[in-house]
Amino acid sequence: MDRRDFTAAALAAALLPRHAAALAAPASAPEATTAIAMLLYPGMTALDVVGPQEVLAGLTGGTLHLVAKNIGPVESDTGLAIVATHDFTTCPRDVAVLFVPGGDGTPAQMRDADTLGFLRDRAARAAWITSVCTGSLILGAAGLLDGYRATSHWCVRDAVLPLLGAMPVDARVVFDRNRVTGAGISAGLDFALALAARLKGDSYAQTAQLVAEYAPQPPFHAGTPADAGPEITRAAGAILAELVEGSRKAAERR
Repeated sequence: MDRRDFTAAALAAALLPRHAAALAAPASAPEATTAIAMLLYPGMTALDVVGPQEVLAGLTGGTLHLVAKNIGPVESDTGLAIVATHDFTTCPRDVAVLFVPGGDGTPAQMRDADTLGFLRDRAARAAWITSVCTGSLILGAAGLLDGYRATSHWCVRDAVLPLLGAMPVDARVVFDRNRVTGAGISAGLDFALALAARLKGDSYAQTAQLVAEYAPQPPFHAGTPADAGPEITRAAGAILAELVEGSRKAAERR
């Protein structure tokens, strides 16, 4: 039994019988399939995609789709490529979960008519509309967070989300009706486990967490500006300044 088979077996063992048939949708959402569509785009952050994909892939029975403008490799903001299995045309019209990652390429996607059109179309029928990191800004640029509570990477959460009609929340994962947003990058695992618990129950999510041995013990307590302190926050802010400014300009032009 390889690792993928082991993961699938472990997760299947955790399913309660009443959850085994299909993904559960929120009461207010339309009926949906078990398919998950994860957007890829040039300059995305790979961990935003790979962390959630690791957890959510076991939910779909092989119907998790990595979607980009064109089928094939899509380069992340650090040069790691992820292969898109579907384009905007071949991605199923009806999906249970629509997911958008963040990354340095966020401002360009906030202005990209094809990407925003794809998101609006699939969101109209999706049970869950979701993101991690600055992916929430792309959802916002598509008009999908108007009047919703949401989170994002700390560098843009309070500065940019309000420009897109969202109400920023300083939290690791935020649920508001059928919108689910995760904070920056590493929050992708928290997001995926929280969503998996809604879809398949706590036992499923806990089993997935144990299979992944997700028991973080970071060597430093510097994961938020408050913990990192002003000097480290300034250094991180300098690295992120171009992303923040580009995202702000894209939001203002919406």
